[in-house]
Amino acid sequence: MSLIKWNDSFSVKVAEIDKQHQKLIVMINDLNDAMKQGKGKDVLGKIINGLVEYTATHFKTEENYFKQFNYPQALAHKKEHDAFVQKVSEFKDEFEKGKISLTLEVMKFLSDWLRNHIKGTDKHYSQFFNEHGLK
Repeated sequence: MSLIKWNDSFSVKVAEIDKQHQKLIVMINDLNDAMKQGKGKDVLGKIINGLVEYTATHFKTEENYFKQFNYPQALAHKKEHDAFVQKVSEFKDEFEKGKISLTLEVMKFLSDWLRNHIKGTDKHYSQFFNEHGLK
């Protein structure tokens, strides 16, 4: 069963970003499934690394559009991105050192953050980007 299920309430009305959000949701669901199935550290580590790398790619896409269109909320939005990257990097480091395992608490943080960020902060740029021709 999926931890997060994509539906139209997640759409920011920008096809490229919606596709990236969908991929992030799949990756979090894959990580959750692997954790629940008791997959080994290697499998979980690969998924975590992929999530960290893809999150960076996704944030770069958004931030490039912020610059391109001079998005007025760019600084505050980027601070949210930076805080998330920091937190996930900490999870990754602790996991790799064997200090923490993937827990429901970690999965709840990831899924809640993604839901709240997309449906909250990201929705703020939706109309702005659309008005600048990005769809």
